[in-house]
Amino acid sequence: MMNRSFPAFLLALLLLLPSRLLAADTLDTGDTAWMLISTALVLAMLPGLALFYGGMVRSKNVLSTTMHTFAAMGIMGVQWVVVGYSLAFGGSGKFIGGFENVFLLGITPESLSGTIPTYVFVMFQGMFAIITPALISGAVAERMKFSTYCIFILLWGTLVYDPLCHWVWGEGGWLLEHGDLDFAGGTVVHLSSGISALVLALFLGKRKGYPMERMFPHNLPMTLLGAGLLWFGWFGFNAGSALSAGSSAALAFTTTQTAAAAGALSWMVAEWLHVGKPSALGAASGIVAGLVVITPAAGFVMPHWALVMGLTAGPVCYGGVLLKHKLGYDDSLDAFGVHGIGGAWGAIATGIFATVGATGLIAGNGHQFLIQIVGVLAAGAYAVVVTLGIIFLLKVTIGLRVEQDEERMGLDQAAHSETGYNF
Repeated sequence: MMNRSFPAFLLALLLLLPSRLLAADTLDTGDTAWMLISTALVLAMLPGLALFYGGMVRSKNVLSTTMHTFAAMGIMGVQWVVVGYSLAFGGSGKFIGGFENVFLLGITPESLSGTIPTYVFVMFQGMFAIITPALISGAVAERMKFSTYCIFILLWGTLVYDPLCHWVWGEGGWLLEHGDLDFAGGTVVHLSSGISALVLALFLGKRKGYPMERMFPHNLPMTLLGAGLLWFGWFGFNAGSALSAGSSAALAFTTTQTAAAAGALSWMVAEWLHVGKPSALGAASGIVAGLVVITPAAGFVMPHWALVMGLTAGPVCYGGVLLKHKLGYDDSLDAFGVHGIGGAWGAIATGIFATVGATGLIAGNGHQFLIQIVGVLAAGAYAVVVTLGIIFLLKVTIGLRVEQDEERMGLDQAAHSETGYNF
């Protein structure tokens, strides 16, 4: 009698087990819902970035500056579906993916990446591919040809971002295999865009009248609103990178909030000590600095170390911004000072403070610290070399910079035949 009832008992027991224990790749609706929300949160960062940058320029360039971000949403949104995802996550090569997923071929509504539909994973990663080249625009605002910018971000996204993404996150990527830690894009997103922004700014040259003419932000409330939207969306950026609605996402959410708050505070203190008064622009910049620095470490560090990283983010990135005054280059909206310097420091600090899922220098693992330095140097060098090649190609073909009369008039009128304000 017991022998006959045992199979039924076993079947009932199996039905009670969590589905993810029965199969490695089983759809989890909770994870899927969280990732759909995270994807939308990252997309919300794009208008946040447009407001953040748009408020920092002169009023005659507010539309042209916001268009840099919105153009990236269109150009890179299409590029990612056509070829970007395949180059970044297709195949298993060391340096680049393959072409098997161009136009998302080979992916169906039933395809899974872990516990979420592959389409959700594609769209989540696609938001990173959009915002990364858009960050570069902060260094070239108010003087770059819009047509050249559009071609630049398409080439840069394909030749710089997609390979770096594969290096760090793609199957078989050499930095991933080497043990490099980058939870949500400190190297892939911020270092690569920041260092490329510096190179582009150097070749583009200074804005007409800079630095003798003071070029004040025309709408700081707009910039502060943009910073708030970036902070809000960054929870999807970092916590969503856990790719599930579990403890890793909860940790990343907590460290993100902690570092952002600490970054805002430490930048205000640094500015207060340096010039005698804290500024609204400094507070907004400190928020972004804290978010940038914690990005590669969000799921690898405990909150108290996130606090330390955020407190260092303010003075480190504030010092990075001051470099342009000492060295004489025109990084219009501090893309290199915040994203380049902050991304590099965040990646290195991950190798110091990691204690969750990996160990860093404070846990006795000096090797991880060295790995992070190698990752920063390799990614930075690759971004610089390829960016130089793209710049040279565009300079000798269609040119980089608008005419002086167009710059004097303002790019809203010159490039778009519009004006931001018609009061």
